[in-house]
This record gives sequence, C-alpha cells and structure tokens, in this order.
Amino acid sequence: MLTRRIFLTATAAASLVSTAASAKKAVEYDPTPQFVRIKKQFLPGQLLVVPRSFYLYFVTEPRKAIRYGCGVGKAGLEFTGTATIDVKKEWPTWRPTNEMIEREPITYARFKDNDYVQPGGDGNPLGARALYLFQNGVDTYFRIHGTTQPQTIGRAASNGCIRMLNTHVIDLYQRVPIGTVVTVV
Repeated sequence: MLTRRIFLTATAAASLVSTAASAKKAVEYDPTPQFVRIKKQFLPGQLLVVPRSFYLYFVTEPRKAIRYGCGVGKAGLEFTGTATIDVKKEWPTWRPTNEMIEREPITYARFKDNDYVQPGGDGNPLGARALYLFQNGVDTYFRIHGTTQPQTIGRAASNGCIRMLNTHVIDLYQRVPIGTVVTVV
C-alpha cells in the first residue's frame, strides 16, 4: 500500500537522484567539436565565446553552430566585448606583452630587455594557428590560438587569450575569413 510517508520518501529520493545526475552532467566537460543549437540573435559566420562554460561557438546557419572547447583568461585578464579577426597566421611567432613580462618576470625572463620573438613551431605558445582580434582597426593583443598546454582547455589559465586544441584551431582557422565578428560575453 502506498502511504504518504512512502510517497514523500520516494519523491525525495527521486529528486536527489535527479539533482545528482544534473550536477554530474553540469560538471562533465567535453571539448570535442559538436554541432549544437544556438540563440537566433547570432548570425551565420559569427564567433561567440562563453568563458564561463569554456566554449567557443562558430555559427554555421541560423540557430546552429559548431561548439569547440576552449581555455580562457585568468580572472582580471580576460577579454570581453566584440572584435573582428583582422589577421590570421599559420604557425605564428610570439612575444609576451610588456605587462606579461612585468607580471611574471621569471617565466618570461628570456624576453626582458630585448626584442626576441619566439619563432613559430611546436614549442610556440600560440600553437598551430592564431586569429588576431582587433577593435576599430586596432590590435587588442588578444588572440584565438592553439596551445602547447592542452591541459588548460576547459580552464581559466591564460593571460587573456582564448586557447584551443591545435587540431580544433586548425579546423576553425579554415572556416573563418578575415573580418569575422567575435563576441566574448
């Protein structure tokens, strides 16, 4: 016989299982590119980055996008707003900004008081490809790029740039032209 006590106990247990399943689902992170639905306000060809969830979306058609996992800037260093991709480079060179050198002088000691630029290649922090973000024709010094630290995907670990796995940034690089609008919320 179904009593009120059994009903309430069963309901409470079911909600805990449901809550636990939801919590587990919310914690799971999958950086693998996937086709997903997206809000209709974003137009085909645009990029949307949602740092809180560590995903970058390339809108392919109305309400549809390819979702890529990404790493984002540490607290206080992240980029927000709208920019355009004005430069694209394969195996880009790299030099930390003066602010990065000041913030982490030991890490970037080899760049202090010189003009050294690290050549592109396997050990370069920008990885295989870089998409340079500009606002009103001015370089923001923020990039969407590959990484030599794949363990940082799904984390806030960079000095502000948006990191992707090299295979994923190569795919994105081929899809987006110069002038692509990027919105980081």
